[in-house]
Amino acid sequence: MELWALITVGSAFLQNLRSTLQKHLKGRMGTTGATFVRFGFGLPFAFLYLTILHLGLDRPLPVPGLTFAIWAVIGALSQITATFLLVHLFSFRNFAVGTAYSRTEPAQAALLALLLFGETIGLGTTAAILVSILGVMLISVARTAFTPLSLVTSVGSRTALIGLASGFFFGVSAIAYRTASLSLSPSLPAPDAMVQAGYTLCVVITIQTLSMFLWMAWRDRTELTRVRAAWKVSALVGFVGATASFGWFTAMTLQQVAVVKALAQVEMLFTFASSVLFFKERINRLEIAGCVLIVFGVLLLVLV
Repeated sequence: MELWALITVGSAFLQNLRSTLQKHLKGRMGTTGATFVRFGFGLPFAFLYLTILHLGLDRPLPVPGLTFAIWAVIGALSQITATFLLVHLFSFRNFAVGTAYSRTEPAQAALLALLLFGETIGLGTTAAILVSILGVMLISVARTAFTPLSLVTSVGSRTALIGLASGFFFGVSAIAYRTASLSLSPSLPAPDAMVQAGYTLCVVITIQTLSMFLWMAWRDRTELTRVRAAWKVSALVGFVGATASFGWFTAMTLQQVAVVKALAQVEMLFTFASSVLFFKERINRLEIAGCVLIVFGVLLLVLV
């Protein structure tokens, strides 16, 4: 298995762990606070990784330009929106199903990359994405009276629309991060995916932390109090989230976003395990079938 694929699977596991912890925090603070801890408490870890690369391993830092700045801001704000919508979605349905709705991200990212940059993907990769998306659609109707029509109409439900919007903004942020990271390459002696990813992560997470902190200080200071009270779990969320992001950024610097995000569907396996083991939520046959399709799509992606 190639390096980007190994990094992606590891990041998917960490992202699921982060989402599990964020759902736990939803019982102790609001959606805004649970979203903020992902960035605010991840900030020191992001800078730690970059410091190790620069000072510990003597890797030079890039010199950012205007292209980097524009796409870093777009990515940062898009990820805040996507994360907020995903955490909000946990209020409507169970943990596994809530996460599944946002898993349309690979298809949306592929379309965005095609429209914005003319990037194309092969037929095998397209088939892998579509199989995984079908699995997501099965999961989305698993708790309703299932018919072929409901499989299509479910996309128009409130929870589905929120999930699709979350997937869209995750797709935008992923495209933005890849573009920002790749723009740093000419300013380095040689392309260095880890340094480019680490530098991009530090800039982006700083923007996210400052913007969300100022918003809460202005509109909801009590939420900051709740965040402070839950600092132990929040610090763990920050560490796991920053580590996962470092992995995502590195993988997306090495490989097309749609391909990385298609393999990242393996996160659903971890999600179902969390749903059953930690939240004691029952999984029915359609959800299992959807999970099998997602796994099949991932295997198809790896083999093509």
